[in-house]
Amino acid sequence: MQKSTTMTGKPSVDKPWLKFYPQELLDNLKAPACTLHQYLESMMPGLDTVAMHYYGADITWRELFAQSDAAARSLKAIGFGPGDQIPVFLRSVPEFVYLLLAAEKIGASLLCRDNTLQENVDAVRASGAKAMIAHDFLTQTELEAYLAGSGVKKVVLVNPTQCCGRKAIPDYVLNALDSNYTGPCASGSAVEGWAVFLARGAMYNGPVEAPADIDRPLFRAYTSGATGPSKQVIHSARTMLGVVAQLNMYGAVDGFRPTWLLTILPPCLIAIVVSMILMPLASNKLLILDPFCDVHDVDLEFMRYRPNLWPTIPMFIEILMNNGRVPDDYDMSHLLSSGTGCEAMNNRQIRRIQKFFDDHNCHFTFASNYGSSEVGSTVTLPFSNIAFGDGNVGIPMPLTTVGIFKHGTTKELGYNETGEICVSGPGVMLGYDNEAATRKVLMRHEDGKMWLHMGDTGYMNEDGNVFVLSRGKSPRHGGGYLDTLHLENQVADAEIEGIDDEFFVVIPDRDHPGCFLPYLYVALEDGYSVDSVRDQVNEALEPHMRPVEILSVPSRPFFHFKTNRVGLTKELLDAQARRSA
Repeated sequence: MQKSTTMTGKPSVDKPWLKFYPQELLDNLKAPACTLHQYLESMMPGLDTVAMHYYGADITWRELFAQSDAAARSLKAIGFGPGDQIPVFLRSVPEFVYLLLAAEKIGASLLCRDNTLQENVDAVRASGAKAMIAHDFLTQTELEAYLAGSGVKKVVLVNPTQCCGRKAIPDYVLNALDSNYTGPCASGSAVEGWAVFLARGAMYNGPVEAPADIDRPLFRAYTSGATGPSKQVIHSARTMLGVVAQLNMYGAVDGFRPTWLLTILPPCLIAIVVSMILMPLASNKLLILDPFCDVHDVDLEFMRYRPNLWPTIPMFIEILMNNGRVPDDYDMSHLLSSGTGCEAMNNRQIRRIQKFFDDHNCHFTFASNYGSSEVGSTVTLPFSNIAFGDGNVGIPMPLTTVGIFKHGTTKELGYNETGEICVSGPGVMLGYDNEAATRKVLMRHEDGKMWLHMGDTGYMNEDGNVFVLSRGKSPRHGGGYLDTLHLENQVADAEIEGIDDEFFVVIPDRDHPGCFLPYLYVALEDGYSVDSVRDQVNEALEPHMRPVEILSVPSRPFFHFKTNRVGLTKELLDAQARRSA
């Protein structure tokens, strides 16, 4: 891959971002053409090195591979084989990693979802699976729903402490874990424990390993539903490793092995599996699994483990800043970097967070990146020659091409022109489980490449920095667009006294189909009201940006680890319907 020297005016052709990567890296980095197992085996430091730490238990690479092989035999023993979907409802526990590699070995795919019980049952029914795997806090009521509605006949139950015991788990984590046992646990002839499951595999004498095929489905997970109905996204070993290889450019060096703490975040999301489980494993980081810490106790686990790397998503940072348990003199210099994904952050959030880290002796620039489930989690890396903020999410990964196109078309726009962000590269999904939905977002352009149309609005500058302005395209009746992040930054940069945090929710305009209306939510400092900030808010915004209403909230609400715009949109639409009734 060569750096462009002659600019054509088309970002996807010029690839100006490549100048920020070392030439040696560009000359040698390639998308892996192998299985997950082969890649991890080639990247591991040694079989007796600890790969994962789980509540006091150290799991070596030797044990990881042995347990994966055992799980593969057991999956075959209970009837799974090539092409099958294996429903797995587990948190980020070691058994999930074993099952992912086991599914690859037998030629199957894992199916993960974390929505309502009925949606989960529907997903299992659509998979055609006759067995599923879940934690032993599955209730009898939930079991009966799966048995009656999904077609499964067998459920393998995993005890969260079977490989570590309870003594090494802090009390507050144990309390959170135990809170999952909400009713009579699943029992009966349809269920069996993990030990029985493994015993079946030990007695199995049939064929286990399917012919390697790195392009067949391996992992199926659903989008969070933050911008619409949740969709099943399908990835293969090739597409997942296409992202992992670009993320793990920098691993352990000079005898120092970083620790990577994964708190709470479940493997039912593509980003967790690719960027937060496979990537640290493949780059010689010690992966610390901490799935049962309550989300409001992440600050305690952060201080207990003192990790070098931690997914600092906005929700986690808010808890770190606001729980009041992080001492003013706590030294965060154990963090090697700080940055966020998950959702866009406005300028006020970035400034507050940067100050918080600076005040705690962590002086790395707080950065942003960008991605989605459809691109295997990540499109950009937080490398930039300009300040973060104003929607800057860094530059495309070295094997990933980003272009800005006129929305819904194959017409590429030039630098600093706003349009739809589109991505081509080795991490792009195989598709959705719906062919019609897949055709809407995966398009082959005139350049012969398959492009994923992200639906998001943004632009790229001459250096290759990508700027994301909003999810989707939201025109307002009468003219102008409601680019959510741009609206938020206009208010944030006005530095209006009394506003501690703000975010917009944009909802459909029922009186003008195809158009939208903005609502502004503000978290106010003590002594301030909506009336005391309204005039300054409107003054900071152009007429078409001004909110229909400004609403006060105690703090930013979250759902599925993102600002709960879905729930607030429903509340606003329901309120509209009541007023019209």
